[in-house]
Amino acid sequence: MRFKLMNFCIVSAIAVISFVLVSFCQVNKDEAIFVKPKKVLIFSKTNGFRHGSISVGINAIKKLGEENNFLVDATEDSLAINSKNLKQYQVIIFLNTTGTILGKEGELALQEFMKKGKGFVGVHSASDCEFDWPWYGKMIGGYFVSHPAQQTAKLVVVNKEHIATKHLPAIWERKDEWYNFKDLNPDVNVLLKIDESSYTGGKNGDNHPMAWYQNYGGGRMFYTALGHTNESYSDPLFLQHLLGGITYAMGE
Repeated sequence: MRFKLMNFCIVSAIAVISFVLVSFCQVNKDEAIFVKPKKVLIFSKTNGFRHGSISVGINAIKKLGEENNFLVDATEDSLAINSKNLKQYQVIIFLNTTGTILGKEGELALQEFMKKGKGFVGVHSASDCEFDWPWYGKMIGGYFVSHPAQQTAKLVVVNKEHIATKHLPAIWERKDEWYNFKDLNPDVNVLLKIDESSYTGGKNGDNHPMAWYQNYGGGRMFYTALGHTNESYSDPLFLQHLLGGITYAMGE
């Protein structure tokens, strides 16, 4: 009788432990399913030339978010660039910003954002703003100085391993507005260069980068000079390039 009772107790204990383990696994499985997606903020304020492709670009990035499980907000309000508001975001995207667009509070908030290990993505004229802010100049990696008429040119993939370029052909021929730069930061990691012999109006010579990335200020920065035209935001190769930059900036 005592032996049967002991067996019953052992079986009962095993059953209870099994139930607890299964319940624990189910809870963790459910938690994994309901992990909150990361959020990015598009900032597209202009205080100078305004690109007609801004609205098209916002819609395209929102679609990328829907397809790749991240949330997208968009604003042109400089006051939204503050430390409290930025806490909810993993990446901030400067989409075709121009001119002086941030006050001192916004500047400090962006620096604090990067110090926390977050990410920054600059698209096209993100290099045509904040000329009087040296920290931003080094982060963005170079300032816009001029551009010729829109035309087709050849881009050379310098780094085929990066998530923003690994899908691209070695020579990528496309039409866009090709920037010339000043104050290029030698510390950036170049992803794309433009072949100045393939178009007219280039002024940076053999070292004419068009997309790059770097670790900066504690976070991750990606910049692409592409993205002037409306057509860019329906081009699968460009969209994958931009998505790769956002993904890199997220730290994934």
